[in-house]
Amino acid sequence: MRRNNKIKLLLFLLLLTTTVSAQQTPDPTEQQLENLAETASGETEDDHVLQEMDQFRRHPVNLNTADESSLRQFRILSELQILSFIRYRELLGKLLNVLELQAVPGWDAATIRLVQPYVHTGPVLSMAAETGKRFREGEHQLLLRVSQSLEQPKEFRQPDSVNGFQGSPQQLLLRHTYRFKQSFQYGFIAEKDAGEPLFKGAQRQGFDFYSAHVFVRHIGRIQALAVGDFTVNMGQGLIHWQSLAFKKSTAITAVKRQSPVLRPYHSSGEYNFHRGVGVTVRNGSLESTLFVSYRRISANRVTEPLDGSTRVTSVLTSGYHRNNSEQADRNQLSLLTAGFTVRYRGRSWQVGINGVNYMYSLPVVKRAEPYNLYAINGKKWTNLSLDYSYTLRNIHLFGEAAADKRGQPAFLNGVLMGVDPRVDLSLVHRLLAPGYQSVYGNAFTENSLPGNENGLYAGISIRPVNGWKLDAYIDVYRFPWLRSGVDAPGTGTDRVVQISYSPSRETVLYTRFRSESKQYNLPDNTSFTNFLEFLPRQSWRTQLNTRLSASVYWRNRVELVWYDRKGQHRETGFLGYTDVLLRPAGKPWSGGFRLQYVETEGYNSRIYAFENDVLYSYSIPAFFDQGYRYYVNVQAEPGKRLSIWIKWSQTIFTVQNKVLPSDAGITGPFRSSIKLQIRYIFQ
Repeated sequence: MRRNNKIKLLLFLLLLTTTVSAQQTPDPTEQQLENLAETASGETEDDHVLQEMDQFRRHPVNLNTADESSLRQFRILSELQILSFIRYRELLGKLLNVLELQAVPGWDAATIRLVQPYVHTGPVLSMAAETGKRFREGEHQLLLRVSQSLEQPKEFRQPDSVNGFQGSPQQLLLRHTYRFKQSFQYGFIAEKDAGEPLFKGAQRQGFDFYSAHVFVRHIGRIQALAVGDFTVNMGQGLIHWQSLAFKKSTAITAVKRQSPVLRPYHSSGEYNFHRGVGVTVRNGSLESTLFVSYRRISANRVTEPLDGSTRVTSVLTSGYHRNNSEQADRNQLSLLTAGFTVRYRGRSWQVGINGVNYMYSLPVVKRAEPYNLYAINGKKWTNLSLDYSYTLRNIHLFGEAAADKRGQPAFLNGVLMGVDPRVDLSLVHRLLAPGYQSVYGNAFTENSLPGNENGLYAGISIRPVNGWKLDAYIDVYRFPWLRSGVDAPGTGTDRVVQISYSPSRETVLYTRFRSESKQYNLPDNTSFTNFLEFLPRQSWRTQLNTRLSASVYWRNRVELVWYDRKGQHRETGFLGYTDVLLRPAGKPWSGGFRLQYVETEGYNSRIYAFENDVLYSYSIPAFFDQGYRYYVNVQAEPGKRLSIWIKWSQTIFTVQNKVLPSDAGITGPFRSSIKLQIRYIFQ
């Protein structure tokens, strides 16, 4: 690495940060999304959270009618804070002003600032009055998004080849949604990825993916009714969790999964949802949910030459149908899913029973690899679980115990503690058998899917004086059985320490150090038997968000990475960027600009960075090699109902870069993309 260049750029960025003095509090969701992208080595297409937060911003939730389920959707409040607010309202009655939140135990100034844009206080409408407005006073939203990468891989230039893409390089999204507050909505999505045909070839019906939904909340005893596409979330995710869920981060009280069982689905991802009918009914303290779904999904289908039997070796989740091979795998497998939850709620406790059953049209038989010894196989699969939570003053206990079709167990238990007005603790212990399997599981685990893991997570958050905050966690885990690419049981540790300083509500400075060490197969092993080796990875990030004026915001980040620093496979990485955000009051436009430099010695030292994007979209690329990147965002509102967004981004490599397979055939140092989005709102 060219250390002189790195040092010069580091000093330049630090000089910039010392010339500013003010900005808005950063959204903690950005850090959680970065961590999720790094763990999954890719981005999620679930933008439901961004849609919800925009809806709450334009139509705030009434604190005098909000229940626990509504408050959980903010993804800002801990379970202790939610229960504290509910009890405060029960004791003292309806709130007269949002500022009254300062009197709620456990709600600090930082929490109130984050929640304030999404809530209000006001009179409570009767159920009859609100029901009559659902169909005539809601809001229609029509959105069109077009994006394209200008430099295209060889598959676009060779459509007649084996892997040639049959469609145009544009990615298209068309979405219509009707909403009345948070109580009623319906809509549809039509989407095609880059390389997929449109109204031709294998897609003569138009777009590659269609989705539609109708979702109603709070009709008498019916708490939720879903028709069409929806997601299901149960317990702590051991058996079933389809909505976006975060894992480890410096938000140490966000370790508990929180969501209504049923949620509407209106994102562009083509796998992680159900299609059918679901209903949640509440009768006093008892709440029950039933759902049934039938879908056709993409899968690798194989026919045995000896007996002619057909099986599926893998289920495909990418949603790509660009070439002949991907199109041949489309809709090769049917999945019938049915499930239930029954939950009893007490004043300070609740317990639930959950079950889900899957029936495939063809037997699923994974490849005969050692790590697939316990993989799901056959045409049927079942998961059952029992989940609970209990609050005693400032202590909140939660957990789930599950079992799969084979009787393999999985346990996850946690505790949140407010040991002092300025100190919070969290603990999560998981014990998941090597053979435990679930189809749509997504729990608080190191593995992407729950199973084959024992671990203990401990986090602490300390606010010693106003403006200062220390967040730290340690996670120690063990894998009792093999994993893909790891040919023996292994162990690992993950440690994070973050110090934040906020001298005013306009300025936030934080620095974070992370150290992770996990066992992997020995790289470049030439012996017959593979060996495991600890490959540690450390990173140090410092970021300042501040405000220059009423309409100009400034954000700076510097991050360093050391991979296997003292070993034979060591790499180092550096990333630094500067953001300028313009939001002039009273003007029909806003915008932003980023200038970034990255220099790493390989893919193992890659660095992920959240990028501002058009509304309801975000980008978290993995940056590696050496080069510059910049992007420009512009939003304009020619009228009250019409909004237009444009994003232009470009990466310029300064050396011969090591490219991913998706870049094959691209020559030159540039990687450019453009995105255009138009939204029209009407009633």
